[in-house]
Amino acid sequence: MTLYTEVSAFTTVPGQGNRAGVVLEAGGLSRRQMQQLAAFLDAPETVFVTRLGDGLARVRYFTPTQEVDFCGHATVALGRVLAQEGHWRGEALELETLAGRVPLRIVLGQDDGCQVWMQQHPFQSREVAVSRRRDLAEALGLSDRMLHRGLPLAAASTGLWSVFVPLLDSFLLEGLEPDLPRIAELSEQLGVVSVYAYAPMGVSRFAARDFAPLVGIPEDPVTGSAAGALLALLASEGRLPVRGGRASGVIHQGHALGTPGEVEVDLEVNGSKVMAVHVGGYAVVEREGSWNG
Repeated sequence: MTLYTEVSAFTTVPGQGNRAGVVLEAGGLSRRQMQQLAAFLDAPETVFVTRLGDGLARVRYFTPTQEVDFCGHATVALGRVLAQEGHWRGEALELETLAGRVPLRIVLGQDDGCQVWMQQHPFQSREVAVSRRRDLAEALGLSDRMLHRGLPLAAASTGLWSVFVPLLDSFLLEGLEPDLPRIAELSEQLGVVSVYAYAPMGVSRFAARDFAPLVGIPEDPVTGSAAGALLALLASEGRLPVRGGRASGVIHQGHALGTPGEVEVDLEVNGSKVMAVHVGGYAVVEREGSWNG
């Protein structure tokens, strides 16, 4: 019997934000069993801890259909469960993932509030051919005239690659009619996990929707890894205010699915170079259960 916890990440309200499965004692599970349990939970991602101790946790992430290198919201969910179960009280802790090591930081607040911050992997970006603008717009159900010309359309990663598509305003996000087979095809051609549409809501606030059918997620409710990559991309291209070598912002996501959540991002910046990406959010436990697979 394997115990699991279901957590709502990037929110303080159960049932909102992004749901993740957390399995703390997965050292005895095979890859096949992890995949089966992830499919059983049917959360966008489930994180499995295969070893825990000495300031290091070895983890693996699975969508309902396949293993992925990293997942932001499942990492926040894991931090919440580790704190709740008494495994973590704020001491130095790193996760060993397939994409590299991820340092965690916890902020404990009143009324059992728990905000988990992770330092994501080094920021990378690459250009997307101008000829792809129309393809991406049409895959989202839009004309390319609806794309924002002053914000970057590019691929970027802080652990997982996404292509970021800027829209003129947040109202367009609500009315998207994504062609998921086409998005999966474009994702594969561009070497990314998802197509992430975003729109400005203010100087440092953005609304977003993230489509990842290539890895079995038609639409991810709230995406921590992509939020970090987006803010880093904007900062690297001078689209975020930088003060004292820091830049920050908030991503609002999940409203179109009725599961709103918020991702906070804090960046360390030197000129046009992003030195470090920190992503944080709250999480709340929904329920606990057991699996006999």
